[in-house]
Order: sequence, then structure tokens, then C-alpha cells
Amino acid sequence: MAATDEPRRRRCHIVAVPFPGRGHVNAMMNLCRLLAARGAQVTFVVTEEWLRLILSSSAAAPQPAGIRLRAIPNVIPSEHGRAADHTGFLDAVATEMEAPFERLLDRLDAEQGLPVAALVADSYVPWVVGVGNRRGVPVCSLFPMSASFFYAYHHFDSLQACLADEHAPAAGATAEKSEQRLDQCVPGLASSSITLSDLKPLIHNERTVNHVLTVVSSIRNAQCLLFTNMYELEASVIDSLRSALPCPVLPIGPCVPYMTLEDQHSKSNGELTSPGDCFTWLDSQPMNSVLYVSLGSFLSVSASQLDEIALGLAASKVRFLWILREQPPGVRELVGDTNRGMILAWCDQLKVLCHPSVGGFLTHCGMNSTLEAVYAGVPMLALPLFFDQPIDSRLIVEEWKTGLELRDWTDKDRLIKSEEIAKAIKKLMASDEADTKAIRRRALEWKEVSVRAVQKGGSSYNNLSSLMAMVCSSQRTELDQRSSETSA
Repeated sequence: MAATDEPRRRRCHIVAVPFPGRGHVNAMMNLCRLLAARGAQVTFVVTEEWLRLILSSSAAAPQPAGIRLRAIPNVIPSEHGRAADHTGFLDAVATEMEAPFERLLDRLDAEQGLPVAALVADSYVPWVVGVGNRRGVPVCSLFPMSASFFYAYHHFDSLQACLADEHAPAAGATAEKSEQRLDQCVPGLASSSITLSDLKPLIHNERTVNHVLTVVSSIRNAQCLLFTNMYELEASVIDSLRSALPCPVLPIGPCVPYMTLEDQHSKSNGELTSPGDCFTWLDSQPMNSVLYVSLGSFLSVSASQLDEIALGLAASKVRFLWILREQPPGVRELVGDTNRGMILAWCDQLKVLCHPSVGGFLTHCGMNSTLEAVYAGVPMLALPLFFDQPIDSRLIVEEWKTGLELRDWTDKDRLIKSEEIAKAIKKLMASDEADTKAIRRRALEWKEVSVRAVQKGGSSYNNLSSLMAMVCSSQRTELDQRSSETSA
């Protein structure tokens, strides 16, 4: 097909708006790849800073046909260092991006032959819902965290009632109440493992909670709610949400880049070696022998905890691949024998997790990483750090039973010593322990469920078909209206 024919063949124009954070941008881009593969023309809108980041990271792997990148000015703080004032960053996203985005939409309407069929926006840019409502354009909100997290905040009044301690006679009773199971507070939440303690630190951050509540509230005016996970992972919660919300609820995951797994290995930004060498090294390791270590790109651990992790890796004697974007002085010396492992600044995470030599994942339990591990069938060692990650950890360890807990969230401020870390690593990577065998078996079972979900006839495949039908029908209606106006 000639390049000039491409826009005419793509008769469904979708504008995608991710929240400006690495995990959010990645999840939205994965969805857009799927939409483009179904024939949509996707305009992917980011800040100028994020446009540079995307272009630099995809130089060896151009964007697929059907996706074009457009930028608005850098009206928010830089991605680098935003962890220092996360709430301030959320404030800026909530107040500064809407106006330049609307101006970009005006230009798109003038440039593009197709009207915008729908806005697909990260739920953490809730103002997009208002933009779509004003313009008569459907908005599909993509929630990049677990359905359980969303459901808990959808019932925030119930959470507050459970957290209220005015009736507690003593401090000890208050502490006991904080351990209450969430399903005892929130009607319809089937999970019996999630506790109020998993939400309590975030709930007591009033400014951050207000942002989350704004996100949840905005869904009432959206035309569709999407989840990056798959229906099977949280079926009962999804069913409860479908009964509680006025719009369709469509899990379309695992929203991970499985479509790119066969691509050539991309060029690394690492200091020591390229992912090509990383994969060459992985190819030489025994099956299930390598622990993959990555604690995310946003919030990391303290310097002292990082040292303990390095010492724990050394003491475990387990092979490892550690992704550490910023490497403090001395970490390599603490790890010791570099022949047993690698430390890189970047890798293609899903491809690494799918490599047969990788047998475990020490993770911060961010939703993207969690879903990639589920898709790859890799057991996890859970070290949640922030926000929704404690709930993800509970799901991994106690609901799906595909991992071990490195530290309970209720003890989140305690320094985990290297001896504990080494012991947990050795247990996760053991081949002869009954508990570990059961975890590995369940991880492989969830892998099969994930693959089936995205294949033709699977739950996520069918939900994506429903999304495309919904969006493209609105496109046809708009085109028909324009045609009748022209004829008149």
C-alpha cells in the first residue's frame, strides 16, 4: 500500500493523552499500538520534553504505522526530579496542560481530514473528560493501576468511616483497626488480603488523595473506562464496577508491549554494555537461574537500602541482571563478583523477563512491571514503595500467589538487611522447595491465561473489538453529519 493511501485507509481518528510519567506513557503507547493495528489513526499527544524522550528511546525502532506524535509546550515540571515534589507535579498536570491541549486540538481539526472520533486519556489527566464533553467527543479513560485500587477509592466514604478512630478507646485499638481487611469496609471488593494499612499512608496525604478522587469522579462523565490489566486477574472487582458505573468497563490488558517481542533488540543507554550483550550473557545462563532486579524509574529506595540490596545480591550467590538508572558510587564494589551478574541503566524489560534464563523478578510492584511479569510467567519478589504498589503486592503474593513478600507494607520504614534479602532471593530462585515450585507453577498458569486473553476470541481481544466498534461508530456518525451539512 502506498504511503499516500495510508491516511485514507485509516478512517478512525483517535487522540491519545497519557499522563506525563514513564509508566503511564508506556502503557498508553502499548494500547495505541493495538488500536493502530486495528486500523485506527492515532495522534499521541505529549509534552515537548516527552517527545524528545520518546524519539531518543525509539531511534532504532520507529513508531508503527498509524501512530503520529504531537507535542504541547513544557508547561509542567521536568520528568527528571519530579519525585522531589510529586504532589506539586500532580497540581501542575491538573492545571497547566488543558489550555495548550485544546489549542492543539483546534489545529488538528484544521489539519486532519478526519474528525476526532474519540479521546483516549490516562485517568490521571481527568480534565480531558471535560474537554471531550464540551466538544461532543467521546472520552475513554485508561486507568493504569489495578481495578482494586480504583474500586477502593470509588468507595472513599466507606474507607473514611473505617479509618475514623474517634470511637477507638486507645491507641492500641486504633492500630488494630488499621489492620482491618478492606473487603470488610468496601462492599463488593472480593479480596480478603488487602488491608486498610495498604492505603493509609496515601489516604493521609490530603492533596494527593484529592487528585485520586478527582480521577475517580471524572469517570462518571466518561463514555468508557479501560483497565490495563485483563479481566481474569480481577474478575470479581471488574464485575462489581460494571454494576456500579454508568459506562462500559473494558479491561484490555495485559497492556504490555507483547507486539514488539519479535523486534530487533534495541540499542541500550547503559554504561557498561548494550542489551545485545545482555542477551548474549542471558543466553549463556542456565534456565531460570537469573534474578532480574528493577525498582522502577520514578521513586527508588534510600541509599542505605540500596546498599543492603547490593550486599544481599552478593550474599545470595544468585546470578542477576540489575537495572539501575542512577548508580551511586560503591554499589558495584558491594555487589562484588561481576561475572555473576550485570548492572545496566536500561534494558528492554519484557524481552528480558521472557528470556528462559530469567527465573525471578525483584520488583517495586508497579502495575506495568507486574503485568509484564505475569505475561512472562516470572515469579516476583515484592518490594512495594509507593501509591498503588502495596495493593499490587497483596495481589501478587496473596491473591494470584505468584510471588513472595520481601517486606510487609505495614513495616515499610524499616531497613531490610542484606541477610533477609539474600534469604528471600535464595528462596524465590530455589528449584527444590515445594513453596517455590507452587509459585512457579501458578506463574506459568497465569502466563497462559494472559496469552489467551489477547489472542483472537480472548477477553481482552473482544474488549478491544468493542472499544473499536464504539469509537468508530461515533466517527461514522460525525462523518454522516458533516456530509449532510455539506449537501444542504
